[in-house]
Amino acid sequence: MDLNSLELFVAAAEAGSLSEAARRNGVPLPTLSRRVRTLEEDLGVRLVERGPKGLALTPAGTQLLAEAAPALATLSQAEQRLYDASGVAGTLRVSLPPHFEPMWSVFSEFGRRYPAVRFDVFVTDRRVDLVADGVDVVLRVGEGGYSSYVGRTLTRYRHRVVAAPSLLQGVEIESPADLRNLACASWRTGGPPSWTLGDVQLRLDPVLVTNDYEHLLQMAVSGQAITEVPPFLASEPLQDGRLIEVLPDHPMPLQSIRALVVDTRALAPLVRQFLDFAANAVPGALGGLADD
Repeated sequence: MDLNSLELFVAAAEAGSLSEAARRNGVPLPTLSRRVRTLEEDLGVRLVERGPKGLALTPAGTQLLAEAAPALATLSQAEQRLYDASGVAGTLRVSLPPHFEPMWSVFSEFGRRYPAVRFDVFVTDRRVDLVADGVDVVLRVGEGGYSSYVGRTLTRYRHRVVAAPSLLQGVEIESPADLRNLACASWRTGGPPSWTLGDVQLRLDPVLVTNDYEHLLQMAVSGQAITEVPPFLASEPLQDGRLIEVLPDHPMPLQSIRALVVDTRALAPLVRQFLDFAANAVPGALGGLADD
């Protein structure tokens, strides 16, 4: 007897319908229905009757529900105690910059592995005080600004210079200097706008300066300007042809993504486990480079 099928049968019986059980458990309705049928075939008895008013349990189904529901609850409690004993439980407080949407898949996968973990995520581009702000792990781009903390480099990546095909039509771009003929939009920095492309430092005269990468991406996709964005933002429009990478043989500098904590010598098991997990998961999620 398959335990997952048994769990879905109990969920359907308690919900009163297959569709409601599928909704509550995030499982496609055909999958849930198939699992219940498979369970019936394995046991050799009919467990449910499907009617216009919902789900009705057969006598065998009623008996199985009465015995299986408490047993599953006991197993769930045992699993919870194991997580608690390992220390991979509790609330993990993480800070990350805006526009790092791929990190949500990292959090979700970690949560699936450790169901006793809850996330409290603080999205901000300002400098975070881990102690004052009550943050366990800060994810940040670059090496500066956090000299009082210890960090672990999770991955490195290069921003992509991109533009819409319509903006590049009839334009020859053979070197960074040729970009001066195009309208550009740039990230807001503390100094004059510029891009480092290979060994060339290109001064810019942008039509827009902003600290919003989503806005820069939309400027590029709409054909209003050439710009530079992180690879995880550019990947989809590059794949579907809405954007073209410009001068890929003149790459932008490497950016480091670091996970910062107050002190690695006294890490809670939850924080230590997350750092180890993130070191493996973040490069793929953010389009990072294992070596360059």
